[in-house]
Amino acid sequence: MIPVRSLITRLVLFYRHASDWIVAQLAFLPLLLLKLLPPDTALNVMDRAARLAGPRFMRGRHLLTLANLRAAFPEKSQSEIEAIAMESWGSIGRLAAEYVFLDRLFDYDPTRGAPGRVEVVGAPIFLDLRDNPRPFIVFTGHTGSFEMLPVAGSAFGLDVTVLFRPPNNATMAKKVYDFRAKRMGTLVPSHAGSSFTLARKLDEGQGIGVLVDQKFKKGLSTTFFGQPVKTNPLLAKLVRQFGCEVYPARCIRLPGNRFRLEIEPAVTIPRKEGGSVDVEATAQLLNDTVERWVREYPGQWLWYHDRWQVKRKLARETNTKM
Repeated sequence: MIPVRSLITRLVLFYRHASDWIVAQLAFLPLLLLKLLPPDTALNVMDRAARLAGPRFMRGRHLLTLANLRAAFPEKSQSEIEAIAMESWGSIGRLAAEYVFLDRLFDYDPTRGAPGRVEVVGAPIFLDLRDNPRPFIVFTGHTGSFEMLPVAGSAFGLDVTVLFRPPNNATMAKKVYDFRAKRMGTLVPSHAGSSFTLARKLDEGQGIGVLVDQKFKKGLSTTFFGQPVKTNPLLAKLVRQFGCEVYPARCIRLPGNRFRLEIEPAVTIPRKEGGSVDVEATAQLLNDTVERWVREYPGQWLWYHDRWQVKRKLARETNTKM
């Protein structure tokens, strides 16, 4: 006979697994339906749909987007702010469609000279990293179709270990992991021990990829668009430990559902008077790089991030659920 406590535990776990499975199916159903459309049609449809639905059905996120834009661009008019906000919603819709059609959208072949949907700026850097193996870090932000960057690394024959944040839903997390693992090299889910995994990869002479524009409550005090923010010190500490090169990389959406992937030359790491890595200044360098990218293409960044931690205050002022 099964003890009552054990039976209750099993029932709770079954309920959680069943609930996760149902939510995952409902979440992925629209994406499966999206695959019935041609890629270009799907991207355009999702752009328009997100522009219409986002401000109406996610009002809290829309208010946060507008507040973030006003803080970042005080010199811009309200009409300019609203236009960028709408483009950012369209970018979110495009991300969903791009995720579904990643295999068909990414057509860059390093051995072929003919232009395609995807172009790469900085291809010699990719080739140098491949042909002269050494530890390195590539960083990017939530701008453009950033999911394409690790795919580009794989296309050049680079085995880059990528840090990513899986969904809280266990079923969705597995689906996302399986999809990405086939296309993006080695993946490391973001959790308490992930930094040790990344350090081990660098110690083995390999490369890693990280997103650096996420909110990090216990991070270093830095600025972003002139506003105080907390920045994750992980990348800077890894550089201090391994002395590895650091490369900025980004994706830019181009007209006609095309994409430009750019990897820039290695940055010069700030150092203190004694020669050691200046962790705080390095963290600021990351913010400054992402800010430069966002200022160039503001509508391609995800402005609904609570980067400046104003969500709670804004919710109280507007009496809106964020």
